[in-house]
Amino acid sequence: MKTPLDFAYQALPMRVVMGTGALDRLADEIDQAGLKRVMVLCTPGQRELAETVAGLIGSRAADIHPHARMHVPTESAAEAQRRAKEVSADGCVAVGGGSAIGLGKIVALKYGLPVIAVPTTYSGSEMTPVWGLTENGVKRTGRDPRVLPVSVLYDPALTVPLPTAVSVTSGVNAIAHAVEALWAPDASPVIDLMAEEGVRALATALPDVAADGTDLDARARAQYGAWLCGACLGATTMSLHHKLCHALGGSLDLPHAATHTVVLPHALAYNQDAAPKAVAALGRALGTPADPATTVWNLAGRLGAPRSLGELGMAEDDIDEIVRVALANPYANPREVTAEGLGQLLYAAWSGQPPIS
Repeated sequence: MKTPLDFAYQALPMRVVMGTGALDRLADEIDQAGLKRVMVLCTPGQRELAETVAGLIGSRAADIHPHARMHVPTESAAEAQRRAKEVSADGCVAVGGGSAIGLGKIVALKYGLPVIAVPTTYSGSEMTPVWGLTENGVKRTGRDPRVLPVSVLYDPALTVPLPTAVSVTSGVNAIAHAVEALWAPDASPVIDLMAEEGVRALATALPDVAADGTDLDARARAQYGAWLCGACLGATTMSLHHKLCHALGGSLDLPHAATHTVVLPHALAYNQDAAPKAVAALGRALGTPADPATTVWNLAGRLGAPRSLGELGMAEDDIDEIVRVALANPYANPREVTAEGLGQLLYAAWSGQPPIS
């Protein structure tokens, strides 16, 4: 007979350094990892920060590679891999959000180069062994312990330049990780605690971040929440929400965090009746006993987040293709996923309608 305490939990082998000024400890983290020549990865927009990072670590910086792109296209990954080999890098420092960290993961996957992550958003990618690669409009994902960063430095000061709109969508993206962890088939009491606390931290921090982007306490609480939510994703199986967002990102190149923000209330509404335990936990975390889908919808809207996939660039005619892609290789989900159900979900998300259970 099974009891509620029958479960398995795999702790992730990594270091986390959190706090204002954490970036100043980067050289020590590189030394502790036994690295000598690291390539600093970033997007073009983070070149200045990457140069600052390179200056902090001195001769340990073998190169700056400011060419990370959203959804990690195969050509971008190949270019970074070639460059790492050219400069004889023995590791990478990924500075930025999911684009830079995702690129570092692919270099780690192909060449076994350890990654140290310096996140500047709340995406949570740095806490997972999940990698993604996009080729010919199809985004493939997988899990491999080699891509898990060996060290993560959370410095809230690095998130201050993040625009309010990006802060909000990045934070809701992190909440999505915890939501799906709560109904994952391999969830555990440990994950349940982390997920609930992570959602609570982000749901209370994001309004303060939106009100004052220079509030380091609020940004630190948001990073704390993102850490917990990302760790939940790293330890559990992804479900319908992530499948849809991967299909939308890979097929239509929609912006990652904003897509998660639009889709989450609808995916949550789709699954609520089939996941009462998750609904109860989210009710405690969000301060509302019922209908967390509407609560998340209202929170995102109140903070000025996008409300429809249409405004992100999706056409109504794209719905059928996304349904096809999502059904072709479905993820585990608490409720049966059907073409009709997905079509209704995506139409509501595309048009900006409120979520309907």
